[in-house]
Amino acid sequence: MIQGSIVALVTPMTEDGQVDEISLRNLIEFHIDQGTDGLVAVGTTGESATLDEDEHCHLIEFTVQCVNKRIPVIAGTGANCTREAISLTRRAKQAGADACLLVTPYYNKPTQEGLYLHYQAIAEAVDIPQILYNVPGRTACDMLPETVGRLSHIDNIVGVKEATGKLERVKQIRELTGPEFAIYTGDDASSREFCLLGGNGSITVTGNVAPKLVHDMLMAAIAGDAETAAAIDKALLALHETLFVQSNPIPVKWALAHMGLMQKGIRLPLTWMSQEYEPVLIQALHAAGIN
Repeated sequence: MIQGSIVALVTPMTEDGQVDEISLRNLIEFHIDQGTDGLVAVGTTGESATLDEDEHCHLIEFTVQCVNKRIPVIAGTGANCTREAISLTRRAKQAGADACLLVTPYYNKPTQEGLYLHYQAIAEAVDIPQILYNVPGRTACDMLPETVGRLSHIDNIVGVKEATGKLERVKQIRELTGPEFAIYTGDDASSREFCLLGGNGSITVTGNVAPKLVHDMLMAAIAGDAETAAAIDKALLALHETLFVQSNPIPVKWALAHMGLMQKGIRLPLTWMSQEYEPVLIQALHAAGIN
């Protein structure tokens, strides 16, 4: 089981929207040096929605090759078409990913039984560890703890990213799954409390810009050291908020460009961050000790 800070990695791009592999390679080294516990390639933060399938799968393979087994790589392979999700998951396994992260089907709003059958079909089709991903704020689909519990009995479904921000779900899901099932948060603002309640870590946006602090805070919380976790998290609180002043990954890509780690590149329909938010994000970076 991967524990701690699993960074939902951005996909660096040039100003004309092309993938910037040089910056991506440098970002990967930055995260390994800073103690990041795992990376998610081409998830929501990686702009998977605007990458075509070949780009998507190439980026998974590229990330796996750059990491070279130093930390786990989790590939984002979810889709709102079960056949497409199976295809992406197969290609991620072929590329050497350690696991896959599969978002609930968006827009078509399946029932709980539809969700169960969707994930069952992917798990049976591709023998790779799979992590469910529940983010109803983006998908208009909430996978309930009872459905997660049912799915946890499938051998290669090994965890869930629960991004509702509802802390009570840690206990609910744990009671329905068991100690070996990984429960990650996708909500940076409540990640400390989530892990103190028994969560296994965070699939984090904040970790893109403050990887060491996020790693240290989460590991303290997982260990039950509430005082240390709170002290570290204090420096991150402003980042947790301001990295979402516009739709993710708009602010985090601006922050990384400000830090000199990538170019000012993002794909439509997302746009570069509005200037009005720059001072508050700079202030949040300074509060975390980032110039």
